[in-house]
Amino acid sequence: MKLQIACCLILLLSISLACRAQETDTNVENRDSGQRFHLTSKTFENNTTLPPSTIHNITVNGSNACSIDGSPGGNRSPELSWGHASSQTLSFVVVAYDSTAAFTHWGMYNVSPTATGLPENAGVAGSKYGDQIVNDYFVGAEYDGPCPPPGVKPFVHHYVFTVYALDIVLHLPSPANFPASAETLYQALIRAGRGHHILQSSSITGLYSTTPPPPE
Repeated sequence: MKLQIACCLILLLSISLACRAQETDTNVENRDSGQRFHLTSKTFENNTTLPPSTIHNITVNGSNACSIDGSPGGNRSPELSWGHASSQTLSFVVVAYDSTAAFTHWGMYNVSPTATGLPENAGVAGSKYGDQIVNDYFVGAEYDGPCPPPGVKPFVHHYVFTVYALDIVLHLPSPANFPASAETLYQALIRAGRGHHILQSSSITGLYSTTPPPPE
C-alpha cells in the first residue's frame, strides 16, 4: 500500500514539475490579455466542503457509509468551468484526485478543445464529453465520489480537481481485459509534459469528511 501511494505521489510530482516548467511560455498569450487559464465550479467554491450531490453512495445496513448521518449521496461529478485556454489547445484532461489518500476518483481525457467546462454529472459511465479511465474504485470508467473512512486521521480529505490543456490528443492503451486506469492516464500526462505538450493547468480543491466534528 505504501509503495502504491509513493508511486502515485511520484507520478503527480512529475506532472506538476512538467507543468511548472512550461508555465512561463504557455501563459504568454493570456498574460498579454491580462487573463490566465483558470478553473471554477458552480457546485462548490475552492477549499470548501463538497456538497452531498458529489458524494458516493455505498449502502451498508440500509444507510450510506459515505455520509456522517447516513443520508444518500448523489455521486455526480461537479460542474466545472474554465476559461482563457491557449489557442493551441487540442484537448483537455480532467482529473479528480484525493491528495489525502492518494486515490483517483475520476479521469476524463480528450475533452473537446472548444469546451469551456463540463456540466454536472458529466462523469457518468458512457459520457459523451470525453473518454474516461477506470478510477481507483475499479467499478468502471466513470466518476465515483468521495467516501473517506470514518474515524481515520486525517479526518478531512482534500479532493483536487485539475484541468490540463494539451496541444495533442491522447491515445491511451485500453484493451478489454486491462482498461485504461489512473496510472495509464498519469503516465500519458508525464510523457506529454516531457514533450512540452501540457500548455496550461488549473486546480480547485473540495473538502470532505465522514467523521463527525468534536463536540464544542
